[in-house]
Amino acid sequence: MPAALARGGFMKNRGTKLLLAVLLLSMSTGCTAWRDYWKNGLKVGPNYCRPAAAVADQWLDAGDPALNNGLIHDGAWWQTFQDPVLDFLVDSAYRQNLSLRVAGLRILEAQAQRGMTAGELLPQSQEAFGDYTRTQLSKNSLTGQFFNRFRGEWRLGTSMAWELDFWGRFRRAIEAADANLDASIEAYDGVLVLLLASVAESYTEVRIAEERMAYALQNIEIQRGSLQLAEVRFREGATTRLDVTQAQSNLAQTEASLRPLEAGRRQAVNQLCILMGIPPQSLDETLANHRGIPNAPPQVAVGIPAELLRRRPDVRRAEREVAAQSAMIGVATSELYPHFSIAGTIYLDSLQFENLLEMGSIAASVGPSFHWNILHYGRLANNIRAQEARFQQLAVEYQNTVLQANAEAENAVVSFLKAQQQARSLADSADAARESVDLVTLQYREGKVDFNRVFNVQTFLTQQQDHLASAQGAVSQSLIQLYKALGGGWQIRFSNPMSQPQEGAEPSAEAAPTPAPVPLPQPAIPRPIEQP
Repeated sequence: MPAALARGGFMKNRGTKLLLAVLLLSMSTGCTAWRDYWKNGLKVGPNYCRPAAAVADQWLDAGDPALNNGLIHDGAWWQTFQDPVLDFLVDSAYRQNLSLRVAGLRILEAQAQRGMTAGELLPQSQEAFGDYTRTQLSKNSLTGQFFNRFRGEWRLGTSMAWELDFWGRFRRAIEAADANLDASIEAYDGVLVLLLASVAESYTEVRIAEERMAYALQNIEIQRGSLQLAEVRFREGATTRLDVTQAQSNLAQTEASLRPLEAGRRQAVNQLCILMGIPPQSLDETLANHRGIPNAPPQVAVGIPAELLRRRPDVRRAEREVAAQSAMIGVATSELYPHFSIAGTIYLDSLQFENLLEMGSIAASVGPSFHWNILHYGRLANNIRAQEARFQQLAVEYQNTVLQANAEAENAVVSFLKAQQQARSLADSADAARESVDLVTLQYREGKVDFNRVFNVQTFLTQQQDHLASAQGAVSQSLIQLYKALGGGWQIRFSNPMSQPQEGAEPSAEAAPTPAPVPLPQPAIPRPIEQP
């Protein structure tokens, strides 16, 4: 008995020494030092640090009185136009838009993928089995001559295999899945920002077309009066027929300008319908509740450029993709080390079915094992280098996304400011042209000027009023572009929107879930891993 115990202790000590030898050898041949392995929470590969990204300290036009550099508090930027129809359209699109629903379903997909990845921490192989085998031995064989040639065997049991997450491979994969889930939420927010801006832009296009049509109709009435006056003066012999034909030409040209405006309005309404997830249809009843181009406020809050890192979903999504790729470096690094597993099987085995459930039929096996990818001819090391390169690519793409966001915001700011100035100048020009038309009409009636002067002044008035309507719309459009560039609007999913969707429209999917807080380490682009 002591000899047996001694042999057992020897075997146990030898197994422990073998395990320690494998661990020491694996750490000496891998790419991660013991200190880093312990510091990283028993995980190989780098811990993630958010890449540094250059952003301007302030806006180029920060001193303009139309800009408020205070913090932006209101995510419902469309409400600054104080247009109830726009508010209703935004709410309807948020509830019913199909592209937004697809983005929401992608979040559900990412959640499921994350759940599948987290399941790898538990025993990876679990199965139940059962079989019956009927065996007939050869009559002429040695065993067949001395034993029963016919034999049946029943088996019923379960087996399990569990690879231990010794090097953090599965935990790194969960980190990547978490970051990908966050990225899908940011993608949802990005679609939401674009959707709300598109609704406001299409609605503004409708109002711009209506305003241009209203000015055109006013000028048509003026030009009809001038045509009648020219006909009267022609019949009286005070002028030639040239005045009549000029008036007719001017009137017909203005009437013709209505047709593309009507088509443009219809197309903008159709786009609104698509954004709201409904077939193209007339929205005249809804649009009749308010008139005019959305009125942009004289001053807008823009915050500071650094807020783009927090507000813009595309920037946050790019950063989350970098985080996911950083974790994939750890997954690739873990392949350099041995994989430790525990496998076990317990089953019932009996020659007779009636004896299958007896205690004597129980059989089992359990034991540890490891497998180690050796002689891989550089495949594993090059896979790590490939993951590193992908990480660096995404880090640079993140930095470029930040720069693009900064440029888009600056472009929108200058467009908004200059559009305001242009609209004011065109308003003065249109007012002067309107007064000129009144004066020249009176002078033509008195015979002091010819109709060519009337023709030129009326044509100029038509052009200036059309330009004025477009410029007033450009102010609103540029403000919408500014809010989109600042990343505003996705906050709508944190609150219950204002009104109900249109009758007969199918409701949208649930809003995206709130992303979990993401810790942001000190900005730096780390060297992910030292090459072996």
